[in-house]
Amino acid sequence: MTKLKIIMPIPSRDFDPTEVAVSWRILRDAGHEIDFATPDGKQGHADPMMISGEGLDPWAWLPGLKKIRLIGLLLRADRCGRQAYRALEQDPRFLNPKSWDALKVDDYDAMVLAGGHAKGMKPYLESKVLQDFVADFFDTTDARGRHKPVAAVCHGVVLAARSLSKKTGKSVLFGRKTTALTWKLESTAWRLSKYLVRFWDAGYYRTYDEAPGEPAGYRSVEMEIKRALAQDSDFVDVAADAPDYRAKTSGMARDRIDDARPAWVVRDGQYISARWPGDVHTFAQQFVTLLDQHYTART
Repeated sequence: MTKLKIIMPIPSRDFDPTEVAVSWRILRDAGHEIDFATPDGKQGHADPMMISGEGLDPWAWLPGLKKIRLIGLLLRADRCGRQAYRALEQDPRFLNPKSWDALKVDDYDAMVLAGGHAKGMKPYLESKVLQDFVADFFDTTDARGRHKPVAAVCHGVVLAARSLSKKTGKSVLFGRKTTALTWKLESTAWRLSKYLVRFWDAGYYRTYDEAPGEPAGYRSVEMEIKRALAQDSDFVDVAADAPDYRAKTSGMARDRIDDARPAWVVRDGQYISARWPGDVHTFAQQFVTLLDQHYTART
């Protein structure tokens, strides 16, 4: 396989460690070179609660009890995600990222947009600089009319949805099939936080809260993305008759490098998307396949 240059923009803090690090590891192991970019060109940091689990138990607000973990050990990134993140923290390109405003589409062959749910994700999702870069990635096409390969997972799909094509004035996802974090998965995590694990900080699992008068879920990942699409049905969730439906939709089972059964990944041409960290091994492996197909066909 041809060695490709891949860019992964991330926020300064609060990105999901599994979505970033497992994707990086699988793409690196396939022989590709991954650059990172942050707002200021300084090292980014994952959501600390997703690494340690500290703060995810109902007693964590009490002085001296934060480090006693029970539920937090179940809700944090799993062993695969934590191991990949520890390895990522030794990677020179991760430690010395580019800055968002220095990115140029011509410098890269492909792009990965990862997610995260904590409030530190907002600058990443709301950056006009990043939105323009993502739009240019989709707008720049080859002789066959194909844009460079893009992979987006979880809230990374929100960034893509907010990126407006200079050619059409619409979202780059308009007219495409996509998936992302579903309202079912997001609301389940939110209610768990609100009523049990972080009841004093009920919004931890919601990046954006509804304004007064807005219906429940209006600011969710799924609902925002649907508003950017040509039709609601372009948001592709797991079909009721899909194999391993329960594993794919329970929010409890995560895929592995050798077990794609719990995963749900959607491909539309040179664009691939997934829902949450439980899909990310399959998501990254399928992106490796897409890259191979795209650049082999080009030559």
